[in-house]
Amino acid sequence: MRSDISTAQDTSVLAPCPGQRAPAEVRVEERRFTFEGFDYHCRVVHQESPRTEPLVLLGGSSQNRYAWLRHQKWLAAHATVITVDLPGYGEADFLPAVHGLDFLSANVRHMLEELDVSRANLVGSCFGGAIALRFAQHHPYYVAKLGLVGMTKVIPDDYAAAVPRWARMLELGDRAQIAAELVQRFMSPPGTGLVYKHQVVSRLLYGQFMAQSENDIMKSLEHNARLMSHDWYRDLPVPAVPALVFTGEYDTLCTPAMGRDVAAALPAAAFTTIKHADHLSPVERMPEFCALITRFCTDEPFTDLPYTNPVEWLGTARRPETQDSFLGTE
Repeated sequence: MRSDISTAQDTSVLAPCPGQRAPAEVRVEERRFTFEGFDYHCRVVHQESPRTEPLVLLGGSSQNRYAWLRHQKWLAAHATVITVDLPGYGEADFLPAVHGLDFLSANVRHMLEELDVSRANLVGSCFGGAIALRFAQHHPYYVAKLGLVGMTKVIPDDYAAAVPRWARMLELGDRAQIAAELVQRFMSPPGTGLVYKHQVVSRLLYGQFMAQSENDIMKSLEHNARLMSHDWYRDLPVPAVPALVFTGEYDTLCTPAMGRDVAAALPAAAFTTIKHADHLSPVERMPEFCALITRFCTDEPFTDLPYTNPVEWLGTARRPETQDSFLGTE
């Protein structure tokens, strides 16, 4: 089992925003580990005076550990932030589709063990949300709080139907058409509602896909095969830790109704939507996304915020009427 480590002083990326605590020096580690024969990478931005447990961010299938660089100037002011390229994604090794969410969640556990992190706040977005939920089900003792962004209990039928066609298009090298379709799938269509940075994010998503290497394309094909050959959601026990489920109010891929279903299946969950955003709310409303995550993880009030719609208190174990009872601080 191999572990490589490099350390850098990174102060430009994490420049403080008004009202944030700013350490004199930020320690950033790049780590490489091996899990069951597959190399993977993680990035650790240390906070020497954290207000909460380390924050683990699990992104969507097209996000690597550097996709969160711009978020970290807000998030790392309050907690150590850990991002990761799991096997099959980013710069990690290719992962055959025979390995599904069970393997990836076990890989997250391995990473926390290697980093000597006993408990963490776990936030997963889109595909990362499915990994985060499976992790919470299989390894509950590691989870302090659980955040799920743009999450659903079922893969939408139209998305599942499109996957085989996208695979054929990728094999034929028709990148432009599939890139256009993916933008249409992930972004809300015209007329849905006002989404901030809609055109900018659409161009970013299109350009990101068009710039993929042959290795990236191969991993995308395998990801699609993995997506359709393993259970996306299992009705297993989830630890009764505070959970926050949210998405953009105009998310047409994993709709707010789908998010409510996820929240209702958890023991104790709050649900809300970010205004003027769709499925890509972490990019479209980056400061607001980070502020909401920070408030949730540090037990600060996250009701009545100007950028979210009313918070709904859901869950199978109890249905608290206030945030204090939700957090168990009454």
